[in-house]
Amino acid sequence: MQTLVRVLACFSAILAAAIAPATLAQNFPAKPVRLVVPNSPGGGTDILARLLAQKLQDIWSQSVIIEYKPGAGTVTGTEYVVKAAPDGHTLGMSVSSLMINPSLRTNLPYDTLKDLSGVSMTAVAHVVITATRSLEANNLAELIALAKKQPGRLSYATAGAGSGLHMAGELLKMTTGIDIVHVPYKGSGPAYPDVIAGRVQLMIDPLFSSLPHIKAGKVKPLAVTGATRAANTPDIPTVAETLPGFNVRSINGIIAPSATPRAVVSRISADFAAALRFQDIRKRMAEIGLEPAGTTPEQFDALIRSEIEKWAKVVKFSGARVE
Repeated sequence: MQTLVRVLACFSAILAAAIAPATLAQNFPAKPVRLVVPNSPGGGTDILARLLAQKLQDIWSQSVIIEYKPGAGTVTGTEYVVKAAPDGHTLGMSVSSLMINPSLRTNLPYDTLKDLSGVSMTAVAHVVITATRSLEANNLAELIALAKKQPGRLSYATAGAGSGLHMAGELLKMTTGIDIVHVPYKGSGPAYPDVIAGRVQLMIDPLFSSLPHIKAGKVKPLAVTGATRAANTPDIPTVAETLPGFNVRSINGIIAPSATPRAVVSRISADFAAALRFQDIRKRMAEIGLEPAGTTPEQFDALIRSEIEKWAKVVKFSGARVE
């Protein structure tokens, strides 16, 4: 009889353990959800967070509170997510630096692969290489040829050292063997006057923030860095048309603490995918140069792993380190 009682107790425990995550997912969210943006207000990531929060509030019938935790190249905000209760009620927006920081930063206070779970990739943004109007080169092939004739003479601006934009430039150098000098700025705003004036010859920046300068004729576009041309600027060629296989996108996604139950993560992922299907969301994303990209948690986890491996090689090549 005692044996039977023990067996039944074990069976009940196993059944409860199996049912609990499903119940949590069904009841999610039980309270307001915090969506952490690891950047300052403004910019594409912030706009996307606010767009998604509006739709998710309708889907969940709960408030979605956006919290800004900028600092240390998105490390501050990401660490906040890592340390949050793993119940799905604190989620983080992630950008490409999530995959670059593991090899770039010597004192990263978390293990990206062990401490975080991918929920969904939400969007990709095109990045564009532009040049001052006076530069002799008018396309990527001409730029490469010019840089090889004048090693170390040309420079390129980005919105910060160690950023995905910086690493895109280093990948271009690694792929072609050219020697161009990186000039980091504190944001892209201060960089454009120098590029427009020709004090710095090149700029690597999101297409969205470059478009006003391109349309005004202040800089000339050479190439977008993704595998395909951008829908809103189909006349700008890709780097891959000159360098097959080259593909750099600015990746936006959602992350959660790794201990979050998988059933909850899957539920959240499905709800983000549903939000991304609304036509008003897709229209606004197109206006700011973002392409919807809902994925499963497993697909986003796989992408994070592959991007970490990709950027580790580029960081090593560049010699860039952040203490």
